[in-house]
Amino acid sequence: MPEPAKKTVSAFSKKPKTQEAEEGSCVVFEAETEKSEAKVKWQCNSKDIASGNKYAITATGNKHSLTIKHITVEDANVYAVIAGGSKVKFELRVVSKPAEAPAGETGKADQGSVPPPAASTQGETSAAKPDAQPAEDAHPPDTRQDLTGLFTEKPQCGEVTVGENITFVAKVNAESLLKKPSVKWFKGKWMDLASKSGKHLQLKETYDRNTKVYTFEMQIIAAKPNFAGGYRCEVSSKDKFDSCNFDLVVHEARATEGLDIRAAFRRTSEGGKKRSGTATSSTDGKDDSGELDFSALLKKRSESLLTFSEVGNHKSNSHPDVDVWNILSHAPPSEYEKIAFQHGITDLRGMLKRLKKMKKEEKKSEAFLKKLDPAYQVLKGHKIKLGVEVANEDVEVKWFKNGQEIQKSGSKYIFESVGNMRYLTINHCSLADDAAYTCVIGEEKCTTELFVKEPPVTIVKNLEDQMVMKGERVELECEVSEEGANVKWEKDGVELTRDESLKYRFKKDGCKHVLIINEATKEDGGHYKVKTNGGESVAELLVQDCTEKELEIYQSIADLTVKAKDQAVFKCEVSDENVKGTWYKNGVEVKPNARTNISHIGRIHKLTIDEVKPEDEGDYTFVPDGYAFNLSAKLNFLEVKIDFVPRQDPPKIHLDCMGRTSDSTIIVVAGNKLRLDVPITGDPAPTVIWTKGEKRNQIFNKSFNNISLKPILNLTPGSSQSKVITEGDGRVHVESTKGHCIFTIEGAERQDEGIYSVVVRNPAGEDTADISVKVVDVPDPPQAPKILSVGEDSCIVQWEPPLFNGGDPIIGYVVERKKLRSYRWMRLNFDPYPETTFEAKRMIEGMPYEMRVYAVNSIGMSHHSPASQPFVPVAPTSEPIGLHVEDISDTSITLKWRAPERIGAAKLEGYGVEYCKEGTDEWIPAIQGLTERPSMTIKNLTTGDKLLFRVRAYNMAGPSSPAVLAQPVTIREIMQRPKIWLPRNLRQTLIKKVGENVNVLIPFQGKPRPKITWSKDGQPLDPSIASVRNSDFDSIFFIRKTERKHSGQYDLKVQIENVEDTAKITLQIVDLPGPPEALKIADVWGFNVALEWKQPKDNGNCEITGYTVQKADKKTMEWFTVHDHYRRTHCVVSDLIMGNEYIFRVFSINLVGLSPEPLTTKDSVFIQKSGIDYKSPTYREHDFSEAPKFTHPLVNRSIIAGYNATLSCAVRGIPKPKVTWYKNKMDISNEAKYRMLSKQGILTLEIRKPCPFDGGVYMCKAVNDKGEDVVECKLEVRPQIAKEEKKEASK
Repeated sequence: MPEPAKKTVSAFSKKPKTQEAEEGSCVVFEAETEKSEAKVKWQCNSKDIASGNKYAITATGNKHSLTIKHITVEDANVYAVIAGGSKVKFELRVVSKPAEAPAGETGKADQGSVPPPAASTQGETSAAKPDAQPAEDAHPPDTRQDLTGLFTEKPQCGEVTVGENITFVAKVNAESLLKKPSVKWFKGKWMDLASKSGKHLQLKETYDRNTKVYTFEMQIIAAKPNFAGGYRCEVSSKDKFDSCNFDLVVHEARATEGLDIRAAFRRTSEGGKKRSGTATSSTDGKDDSGELDFSALLKKRSESLLTFSEVGNHKSNSHPDVDVWNILSHAPPSEYEKIAFQHGITDLRGMLKRLKKMKKEEKKSEAFLKKLDPAYQVLKGHKIKLGVEVANEDVEVKWFKNGQEIQKSGSKYIFESVGNMRYLTINHCSLADDAAYTCVIGEEKCTTELFVKEPPVTIVKNLEDQMVMKGERVELECEVSEEGANVKWEKDGVELTRDESLKYRFKKDGCKHVLIINEATKEDGGHYKVKTNGGESVAELLVQDCTEKELEIYQSIADLTVKAKDQAVFKCEVSDENVKGTWYKNGVEVKPNARTNISHIGRIHKLTIDEVKPEDEGDYTFVPDGYAFNLSAKLNFLEVKIDFVPRQDPPKIHLDCMGRTSDSTIIVVAGNKLRLDVPITGDPAPTVIWTKGEKRNQIFNKSFNNISLKPILNLTPGSSQSKVITEGDGRVHVESTKGHCIFTIEGAERQDEGIYSVVVRNPAGEDTADISVKVVDVPDPPQAPKILSVGEDSCIVQWEPPLFNGGDPIIGYVVERKKLRSYRWMRLNFDPYPETTFEAKRMIEGMPYEMRVYAVNSIGMSHHSPASQPFVPVAPTSEPIGLHVEDISDTSITLKWRAPERIGAAKLEGYGVEYCKEGTDEWIPAIQGLTERPSMTIKNLTTGDKLLFRVRAYNMAGPSSPAVLAQPVTIREIMQRPKIWLPRNLRQTLIKKVGENVNVLIPFQGKPRPKITWSKDGQPLDPSIASVRNSDFDSIFFIRKTERKHSGQYDLKVQIENVEDTAKITLQIVDLPGPPEALKIADVWGFNVALEWKQPKDNGNCEITGYTVQKADKKTMEWFTVHDHYRRTHCVVSDLIMGNEYIFRVFSINLVGLSPEPLTTKDSVFIQKSGIDYKSPTYREHDFSEAPKFTHPLVNRSIIAGYNATLSCAVRGIPKPKVTWYKNKMDISNEAKYRMLSKQGILTLEIRKPCPFDGGVYMCKAVNDKGEDVVECKLEVRPQIAKEEKKEASK
């Protein structure tokens, strides 16, 4: 029965109505709900409205109102109120004020208007102060990696006057987030404002469920000058992060009275904080009674600057524009406050930070050549390699993690030293490795942050399509790759949550996630999607209402005629195996007893009555539960009475007693029992012969000669002649009783169908009768279906009818589908479909499917057909874009295009290009098959033809819609003027060294193909000098091995008929220069020698850039450079040693390098001794030796067992003392458990994983030739506390 239509019930008892209002007035919309606890939401143009300066929303019980203040023309919109599933729309119409309105009313309206929040309009942007700190200095760059752009609206820079309020707004869209975002507000770099909330700072947070947008607000109340500076807003959600910097400028209120200098010396206490009409407090909104505040004296540069002298009524002085940062950087710290006061800098903290950063930038690292990057990111489970480059190749580095030194243990950390590079490799990164890492060399260090990102969670087992009945429980299950992962469930694109009615339940068991729907309804049908950060899975849920679909009867109950003590069986078969039913006899329910048995197996319902009695006769009815129809049949009790007749009677067959005529056909369902109970009479008792066949005459002759006293059976189906039936099979039984002949076949089969003849004979005569038996069965399964075509979410499937219909006409077919890797088949139609072509819809694009078919007749449903070949629903791609003509000639054309915007789930197989002549509809393929490239050259076309071209993209679903050229194209080459496109680097002289190769490519244009000519210095180019290779679009000029003779000017000419274009290339081949000439010693005096020389004859075809002058002592003949890249041709060699004899040589230098040979002086120079003897004074050597002395003693310690511990002390002594460690006066120098370190007099004893046994008195002894010294300490080793003890202690 169809479900009655439900009447829509509104959630509102009173609805708001459309109203008109004047500009500047106020309007109120009222609504009342049926339930007082109903949640109401107001909207404007489908966007949610929240209470604020513009709107006021109130709710009292079931009464709700929306007040719109200070109406403007922009407020004329469509509004709506929503409660539950009801939505009521209404309008606000704004009427302009009449022109004759009094001015006083207008003034009142203006006074009552409330300015919009400062977050949305921050006021006019003031000019930047010359001395203002730049944004990049106030906010250091964020080193966090993986900035994902979470903000949909970022807080903007703002300006505010002292004493006024300002609000900064940040919005985050949480639709793609698995976790609620968290927001932090900072002032400067580190100050977290969450702990500073108070009367001057308020942080708010709201969430819109419709748009799924979080709104975060930071409101500054009664702003003060020291609130100015840089701010930062950070938002994070699990593995996603984003940040935004913004500035706040606080303007001083203009004072009408003179400045009171005494106010600058008042403390910022509650009793004395009034200063020029304003109040100040610390940044945290609390009072600090002991702090002096000079900020009231600081003014902007743009305003007049007041000094102490000006307070005394002196004339103000004008300050020139100077670089205040340069002044501060060279001034002592004690002068900072004075300079800031003079130049109007109000943000003293920001000034100090900038100065500190400027000094850090000036200081360069001496130990590091390349430092660590600010931050690194690595996936969980992967490895990462951190590397630094050091200046000293032999230096040792130390690595720290969150301030703790990383030790060399296991395979977790690997330390490498390759030349100047130092590497730290972290294997199998986990969330515990997300930390700050530091590399330390002596006093210098560099730090980085490592962010460990969890890999995306993928779906291992997809959701399965399901079909359930209304009211049943549904469980949609999937499996993900990681335990404890968060997933998001959606239905038809809407996120599912745990609502008040517990409609949906979410179950998590390890990697398995289950969505449970209790008592499914028709509204629950649709597509359900589960999402993770690494994938998604979709399944379809179909909910079938049992009242909407009629129950099909595959086999009805039949009338029965039985005799006493026989068994009566009523059997029926329905389409739904879950349907139960009740049996009635003459309107009274049948109860099971010793003789009556009621069974329900699958779709078959049976009522069995054993040893039938006369009182069992009546009308029997089967009524299925929940359906308004029944099945009825009659049970006839046959009681045969035979009167004794002394005379002989011929035999007689009484078929009319069975309610059948001789032409009746008995229909039996395959598998059921075939029972033919034939009443017969005759005296004496006749002999009965059963035969099956069509030619009864032959049977009679055959049977007459084979009269038997016993029933004879022989079942030979399919023969053209009738055969005597004998008991050759256990299925066939013949029983003859007084007055009856019963023929039974257990489990009738198809071959049992035919005409059965019964012959009765006795001495008085014979009688015969034919009984037609028809065996009906479910049909054979159809042939394997074939997929004719596929679409984006559908396909057309076709199949052949079954070879055998079961003896009954085919009613229709049932089609099922399943995903390829699934085991669940889903039925697509509930009523038999009469055709053999079916369109399956609502499939997921890109997902492989299989189809199968059942055949249905009045008996039942066949077995399923073999599954079809797997197929994937895909849609054709969109048309290719950007089709245009790239080139054209007299016989060919080149087309180019771009890939389609939408390709879909199937791979793009290629493109098909076709053309047709203008005025015809015959499209001719340009090539056989498809092309994979987005371009094609079509050749062998006829010159002068006007052709249309189109391109279609092909995938598994077939061709897309074509992309067609807008106008036909005439096949004719277009004349193009020759033009040379000389590369920029060839417009200057090309310099090459001797032996190098030259390879120059110069593109050009021109149609038809131009004539290319190369020349050198005005003469045709000799092929032995250079090679040239030309094409239709460029010319390549190359020399395999250059020589000096290749230098010169090369000209390129491109000519088409009388039109030409030229270009020139200047090539300069350079070589090493020759040695200088005429080197001579011009003068010698004291320890100096003057040299002169001339330029070399051969400069290597380029300018001489300098000379290298060297000297050598004639005794050793070792050459030392005196001047390098010396540009003059004369020099003075100084600082020569007297008594030595020197010779000199000079090299020439050009662009290529030094000359191969130097020019050496022919004569040598001897430096004469001056004759002055010098006696060095004698000094007595000082004795620096001293006895050992400990400058830093050992300290008593108490440590926890299992954690490494160190004992440290410092000693001095010359010569270096020998150090020995003792435990309880026992030498431990050779024990492996201890490690002794000594560096620059610092002595360290490391105890590896100590146990309580390692406690005691430790002593360090230092000995040298001058004496010895001893220091000792006590070490206590405490045992570890078990976790259970910790829990008990915490309780």
